[in-house]
Amino acid sequence: MKLSIPTEAKESVLNELQIANLAFQKVYPGENSERQPVHTVYGGANLFKSDTTVKMGQIALKSFKTNAPNFSVLAKVLELTGHESLPTTVAEINAFESRLDKMSDSERKNENAWLPYTVYKKVIAKLEREAVEDFRIDFEDGFGNRPDAEEDETAVNAAKELAKGMKDKTVSPFIGIRIKPFTEDLKARGIRTLDIFITTLLENSGNKIPENFVVMLPKVTIPQQIEALVKLFEALEKVHGLSAGILKMEMMVEATQAVMDEDGKNPLLGLIRAGKGRCIAAHFGTYDYTASCNITAKYQTMDHPVCDFAHHMTRVALGGTGIMLSDGATNVMPVGPHRGDNLTLDQEIENRKVVHQAWKLGYGHTMHSLINGFYQGWDLNPAQLPMRYAATYTFFLESYEDAAIRLKNFVDKAAQATLSGDVFDDAATGQGLLNYFLKALNCGAITEKEALVTGLSIDEIRSRSFYRILLGRRK
Repeated sequence: MKLSIPTEAKESVLNELQIANLAFQKVYPGENSERQPVHTVYGGANLFKSDTTVKMGQIALKSFKTNAPNFSVLAKVLELTGHESLPTTVAEINAFESRLDKMSDSERKNENAWLPYTVYKKVIAKLEREAVEDFRIDFEDGFGNRPDAEEDETAVNAAKELAKGMKDKTVSPFIGIRIKPFTEDLKARGIRTLDIFITTLLENSGNKIPENFVVMLPKVTIPQQIEALVKLFEALEKVHGLSAGILKMEMMVEATQAVMDEDGKNPLLGLIRAGKGRCIAAHFGTYDYTASCNITAKYQTMDHPVCDFAHHMTRVALGGTGIMLSDGATNVMPVGPHRGDNLTLDQEIENRKVVHQAWKLGYGHTMHSLINGFYQGWDLNPAQLPMRYAATYTFFLESYEDAAIRLKNFVDKAAQATLSGDVFDDAATGQGLLNYFLKALNCGAITEKEALVTGLSIDEIRSRSFYRILLGRRK
C-alpha cells in the first residue's frame, strides 16, 4: 500500500485540526451530566421562611390527596394509559389497589393499571420526601416595586431565614434569589439587594453559601448586564474571603432581543460567555416574552408558537454547551374557589372540578416542555407540584424500557469498539442516553435498581459519565 501525502504536510494538517477540534470541544463539551432540578418554585421574598419548602410539600400533598384520593381518579383526569379499564366505585378501586399492592414490580407491569398506579404512588412518595427541588427567593415580579427601606428590610430577613434553614436542614437541594433586572431604571436596586442579601447571609451562616446557590438575573438583553453581575460576584468573593467562582448565576430569556439581536443574530451563546463560566442556566419567561411579542394576555400560554420558536432558538444556540435550560410556568392555579373545613358537597364538587381542569392544563404544559427537550420549568404554587411530578414521571416511565434497550445496545457496541482498540467517537450520544436515566433517577421517576435494566452497574450509573464507563470496561 502506497501513501503519497508527505509526512510534513500530514502532520501539519493533523496539528491544525487538533487545535481547532479542541477549541470546539471547549465551547461544546456536551450535555451536562450534573443533577438538574425538574422545576424552580418562585415565591415572594417577603413570604420566605426557613421552612417554606417543607410547608409547601405539606400543602402539595394535602391538595393531591384531597383531589385525587386514589390512582383511578388521577388516571381519568389526565387520561393516562389504561384509564379506560379502571374501576370507578370506591370499593372496586380499593380492592383493585390492594391487589396491586401485593404484586411484584414485574407482575404489576402486566396490568393495564401499571402506569397510573405507579405514577400515583411515586408522586406521593416524592411529595413526602422532597416536594421542592429548587426554590427562588424572589425580589422581582413575585415581590414587586416597593419602597427602598421595605426591600432592604426584606433582604435582611430573607437572608437570615435562609441561614436558619441551612442550619436546620430545611432548605431545598437547589436554592437562590432573583434580583431586579440591570435595566437603567432598576440596576441600582438590584445591586443593593444582592449586596444586602449576600452580606447578611454570610454574617449569619458562618460565611457559608448554600449548596447549589444561584442568583437569577431577569430580563437580560445585553452582555454588559451579565458582565456587571460577574464583577459584583468577584467583589463579594474578595471582600468576604470566598472561593473564587463560588457565586453562580442564571439568566432569563424574557425579551425578543435575547433571541435575536440588532444584527439579526442569535446572541445567547455570547450572553452565556459574558458570564465567564458563572452562568449555568437559561430560564424562559413565558409571560414577559409573549408580551414582548404583542401577544394579548388571553393567549399568553406556554405552548404558544412564539414560545416554541424561542425554545428552539435557545436549544440550537446552547445545545452541547452544558448550559441547563428551563421552561416557564403555567399561570392557572389548581386552587378551588371555596375555602374552609365545612364546605357543602356542591362546593367540594366545584372545587375538585376547578382543580382537575387546572391539573390537566399544567400536566399538558409540562409534557409539552419535556417532549421539546426542556426538563425543567417553573411552579408558582404548591398545588402545582403534584402535576409537575405526575407529568415528569409519566414522561420517563412511558419510554423507560425502550430507552433502556437502546442504552444497553449502545454501551455494548461502544465497549466492543474500545476493547478492539478502535476509537469510539459517539461518546456524546452515549452520554445523552445515559443522561435520560440520570434525570429519571434524580427526580424519583425510577430507582437505581430499576436502572440496572440498562446493563450498567450501580457504580457505572453513579459515575454519571459515559466516557468513564467505557474506560472501565476497557480495563
